[in-house]
Amino acid sequence: MSLVARLKARASALGFNRVGIIPARPSPTLEAYLAWIKSGMHGTMGYLARQDRLARRQDLRVILPEVQSLILVGLDYTTLQPPSEIVNDPRRGRISNYAWGADYHELMASRLESLAQWLQHQLGGPVQHRVYVDTGAILERSHAQQAGLGFIGKNTMLIDPRAGSFFFLGEILTSVDFGEGASAYDAPHRATMCGTCTRCLHACPTDAFPHPYMLDARRCISYLTIELKTAIPEELRPLMGNWVYGCDICQEVCPWNRFAMESVEAAFFPLNIDDVAPWLSDLLSLSQEAFQERFAGSPILRIKRERLVRNACVAAGNSGDAALEPALYHLATSDESVLVREHAAWALQNMA
Repeated sequence: MSLVARLKARASALGFNRVGIIPARPSPTLEAYLAWIKSGMHGTMGYLARQDRLARRQDLRVILPEVQSLILVGLDYTTLQPPSEIVNDPRRGRISNYAWGADYHELMASRLESLAQWLQHQLGGPVQHRVYVDTGAILERSHAQQAGLGFIGKNTMLIDPRAGSFFFLGEILTSVDFGEGASAYDAPHRATMCGTCTRCLHACPTDAFPHPYMLDARRCISYLTIELKTAIPEELRPLMGNWVYGCDICQEVCPWNRFAMESVEAAFFPLNIDDVAPWLSDLLSLSQEAFQERFAGSPILRIKRERLVRNACVAAGNSGDAALEPALYHLATSDESVLVREHAAWALQNMA
């Protein structure tokens, strides 16, 4: 077997569902990304527009001077789907399915490091590398398309036509040159396979897609519940339903996700239904200590207690459930966070 074939077999043995290898070149969508940044659609995610980060996206050698190749991997995270009456219960908060189980960052990063060490052992000498899982200043979806892992859909997600879009991406930048032969590197996937379908664009409750293949993050529920650290715009709050962490709507309606593959990673499966759709009454009563204990090992931990309770207040305000009013009143009058107090007061007013 060739080195590439053995590398892909090793990646599969480590649990990755797909892998592609490409030369380390700038993304072909770089100019579109720069225009997106210039438009301000990245919102408060200032790190995306930092000059040092832009320099890395424009030239991967800024990250790793010796880089010759990119190894892209995908890992499915779809699990058993809960009953719709559970996730749509307005008394419950809804969590994006990628966060029902363990935090994927550490799980994938450790396996990518193992793959990089394996490659070094195979070559019998030092190999320079960098491993990223959602943390590097590279356009990973675009690079993954170039590596044949899928195509970019109108909802800006990477879609594998054989398995949908519910999979994580990770990558290794490496100094290994796998050669210029036609069989050494993977061919890009076709640009799009969406056809005339616009289900994702019309399903978004906040109209976060001004055009196909363009996301205005400032209106995206995932951005509002996770990335935005300040107050959620009042005009968008009633449109957020019961989402308290992330959003899956534009993927759930995608026809390609009827082919989604159930993950074999036990760590991604929820331990109970409250990991999928926790009671809003429980979220509203979370102390700092209780938050740390409940979400230890979960990606939800990264947004901290303040933002999660802020999100729960919005969901409570949309619920119309009068039973939540005492908890909201307590937060509105007593919580140490100004952000939480303001959103709790809004929720009470919205329920009146």
